[in-house]
Amino acid sequence: MVYPSVRQPVLARNVVATSQPLASQAGIRMLLQGGNAIDAVLAAAIALTVVEPTSNGIGSDAFAILWDGSGLHGLNASGRSPAGWTSDRFAHLDSMPTRGWDSVTVPGAVSAWVALSQKHGKLPFSKLFEPAIEYARGGYPVSPIIAESWGRAAVVFKDEPGFAGAFLPAPKAGELFRCEAMARTLELIASTGGAAFYEGELAQRMISHCREHGGVMSLEDLATHRPEWCEPLHLSWFGYEVHEIPPNGQGIAALIALGILERAGIDRFESPDDPASLHLQIEAMKLAFADLHRYVSEPATMEVDPYWLLSDRYLQSRALLVEPGKAGSPAPGVPPKGGTVYLTAADAEGRMISYIQSNYMGFGSGVVVPDTGISLQDRGCGFRSRPGHPNSVGPRKRPFHTIIPGFATKDGQPVMSFGVMGGPMQAQGHLQMALRVLRYGQNPQEASDAPRWQVIEDGSVAVESAMPDASIAALRSRGHNVHVQPGWWNQAFGGAQLILKSTDCYVAGSDQRKDGQAIGV
Repeated sequence: MVYPSVRQPVLARNVVATSQPLASQAGIRMLLQGGNAIDAVLAAAIALTVVEPTSNGIGSDAFAILWDGSGLHGLNASGRSPAGWTSDRFAHLDSMPTRGWDSVTVPGAVSAWVALSQKHGKLPFSKLFEPAIEYARGGYPVSPIIAESWGRAAVVFKDEPGFAGAFLPAPKAGELFRCEAMARTLELIASTGGAAFYEGELAQRMISHCREHGGVMSLEDLATHRPEWCEPLHLSWFGYEVHEIPPNGQGIAALIALGILERAGIDRFESPDDPASLHLQIEAMKLAFADLHRYVSEPATMEVDPYWLLSDRYLQSRALLVEPGKAGSPAPGVPPKGGTVYLTAADAEGRMISYIQSNYMGFGSGVVVPDTGISLQDRGCGFRSRPGHPNSVGPRKRPFHTIIPGFATKDGQPVMSFGVMGGPMQAQGHLQMALRVLRYGQNPQEASDAPRWQVIEDGSVAVESAMPDASIAALRSRGHNVHVQPGWWNQAFGGAQLILKSTDCYVAGSDQRKDGQAIGV
């Protein structure tokens, strides 16, 4: 199947791919000034807090997987809940709040910038902030898709503390947006190596605002935050190793689904667009989600070892539940006891980094600390409000996270950095990108352009209108409740960025569902 596209894959020895062109250019600036892929992705990530505030901010969380030229490393920079978040505080609620300070966990993105720069960067930390500060102080023309999202968010967040002062009125496409307060905040973070955010002036402002609005986050909660280096989970898959950050994230769901697909015989189909193949993909994802929502929490409270969920015996038992001609409603298995931006960069010296940061629901909690431009995530809503689940809310815990960077290797060498931003779409997007590129040899732009499907919370399946009518009919004949979403490319199906390592260069793709682009030098 040939997918319509107005973009070609980008081929170059150094590449940056993000969801906003000015952020991609910020990353390229670092490469042209002697920086490496880590410097490039950090400059782009910092710039994205300014040029795509509808999806992330200075108060985001972040994760990364990177190849440093000789090995693979994972970073979990998600924040923990405040010490004052006892179960009693939320026990009267059916679900966790999605707005206000009672949805805000300690923001970790700034700590990711510091940790990655210190350990793997080449340029001075302050240099990484220059493009973002220029955009915030001098202004930049807002891009079309972001302007559309901003207009919708304005209605939702207009009454949240501090939001209107920083982000309203919502700019239209092409209008300049400036935020001097954000420029000053970024300068302070840059000049103090992040210390102002967790222990200094900015920390004081955040906690003062929190207390003013009934929150219980403390200076100690901020000061004790530390990002954690971790070993990525991996799954052997058709000769490749696919890597994801371990829980508290949902990356394990992509690995479970991929493992089920291999054991269910996905390789017998000539195309990933074959309706019978699409059925298996959807069923594998439903099984993976059943396990994800039953078992995944931060590692300290998980009831099973994540690798039990990836064991051959367990995956084989789950694959046997997939019926080729019938949609299922799976329950979790019983293993043995034991709003987001994604961006990626690679350089000529062999480094590759897969990076993601997010405020979650658009502007996150809607809370913006006055005179700072700091918008805060609402990752606390990832907890369960009632006790009895591994992911139940409690003090100093990391909540379940949707944001996940992906990576693939072969024979111990890097092959692809990839991600698909978009809440519960992310693990499903990872499955679809890995299948298309690694198994069927599609190039990154082609894989990104292909029509997508998405299992939604009630078990039904949403598909883009680009999916052929015959495929939709075939899915319905197997019992799937299929909803066709308008538009050839629909933002509800996430935004992918991919970099594939070729023999003499990299091949990059950037999703047409977003404003962004891949750039090479």
